[in-house]
Amino acid sequence: MAWDLDFISEEDFKAHVRATIVKYGENLESYDLRKFNKNLVDPIKLIFDKSVYQSSWDEIVKNELFRQRDKSNNNEIGYFHQNIFAYFKGCEVPSAGWDVIYHNPEGIWIPDGEVVHTLYVEIKNKHNTLNSPATQKIYIKMQSQILNNKDCACFLVETISSRSKNVIWNTSVDGSKVHHKLIRRVSMDQFYSLITGEKDAFYRVCMALPDVINSIVKAEDNVVIPHDTVIQDLRKIASLCGCETEDLSMAIAIYMLGFSTYYGFEDRTEQIFGTGKNPKLKYIYDMIEQIQEPEE
Repeated sequence: MAWDLDFISEEDFKAHVRATIVKYGENLESYDLRKFNKNLVDPIKLIFDKSVYQSSWDEIVKNELFRQRDKSNNNEIGYFHQNIFAYFKGCEVPSAGWDVIYHNPEGIWIPDGEVVHTLYVEIKNKHNTLNSPATQKIYIKMQSQILNNKDCACFLVETISSRSKNVIWNTSVDGSKVHHKLIRRVSMDQFYSLITGEKDAFYRVCMALPDVINSIVKAEDNVVIPHDTVIQDLRKIASLCGCETEDLSMAIAIYMLGFSTYYGFEDRTEQIFGTGKNPKLKYIYDMIEQIQEPEE
């Protein structure tokens, strides 16, 4: 298929897609219990999920592993959406301050009649992910930029917007309604259109993506297949709990991830691992590595 994106070369597009895939691959490294619980999972939620959804322990653990990897991969998609603009004429992706800065010496037409020569851009994946403090922080930052530079506009670009748009951003700061014609909310398609001069530029990028991703994945011979040991590690703990049922033993093992030093659980941890009065998770992880897997 002939390459028809004239605002980015095929070579640059493939390089950027490949870099994003590499970042995805970094999230495929295998998980043991130590990595699984790095940010402390919520044992109560896992217990509710298992019971309410009538799932097995294996399914619940796999779902949590997917959630953790998916959270990291969302960051990599953010990398894709931001850093692709480094290849676009007039755009720069600074290391700090703004996600994208776009300069056009011929002028940038803003829908409400203004013409500026620079855009300062923040990119968000979804239109509804900003909480109130984050919204205020970004808006105040944009207000400051507008005050210091009379020849610019500031855009909050939404990858997944409620609709295609380029509108004044109406919001609240410290309880007061605020807006400025040069501070705007813009959907990704209209941002692409503005900086490339091609109305369907974002559509064409989306159409090119599947084939490029597939060709790169097929060409790479170092795709990592993770070998997670989380469920095996939990079963090691469960095998030592001495509970009446396997289900309760697994529940105790899950509780150990967040509550090993809590009243009641501390005694149970001491009973299982002999950790003393101050059971540390690191000690528990080290002990698990020494325990043989229980026989099926």
